Amino acid sequence: MTALVRLARSRAELDAAVARCRRMVTRRALASAGVALVPAPGIDVAADVALLTELIPAINREFGLTPDQIETLNPRVKALVYKAIVAFGAAMVGRLITRELIAQALLKVGVRVTAKTAARLVPVAGQAVAAGLSFGAMRLVGESHIRDCRRVVDSLAVAVADDPPSPGDGLRPGAAQRLRSAAAATAARLRRRPRE
Repeated sequence: MTALVRLARSRAELDAAVARCRRMVTRRALASAGVALVPAPGIDVAADVALLTELIPAINREFGLTPDQIETLNPRVKALVYKAIVAFGAAMVGRLITRELIAQALLKVGVRVTAKTAARLVPVAGQAVAAGLSFGAMRLVGESHIRDCRRVVDSLAVAVADDPPSPGDGLRPGAAQRLRSAAAATAARLRRRPRE
């Protein structure tokens, strides 16, 4: 059983995964800002690519959405996951993360990266501006990826609720679902009993 299925059943676990991912994003964004303070040209962009190459797979892992984790799912659930990934256009969810994919993500925040590079030309104050822009760009990419992962997992939970799993799917109902089922069965038995 993968973390994806477990997280999809518990809102508290999903919220905890989001909180852990946000802490990871903040740490990487601070590291990116620290590298931006170094006056060597080009080193900050290379550092951002390296940081994101580690960060994105770590976020995917928290949500159970690495390619390896998805491959362990049964075919029905795997199809639901890939359908959600395509529907939301989540480019880095469930994929092997390459430098090219990270470069595409940085293009989305290209204005900030360009401004950061230009700000570095101004002594001292430019370094501070570059650090702030670097922090913001890293946060933007990380938070966007967290949102994509959460939407995929939420979509999976809705799809499974709309079409409950069959016994061969390997999905076990959560405690709330078992409680609702038991309550419905008890209510049905009470309705069938003749009144005395």
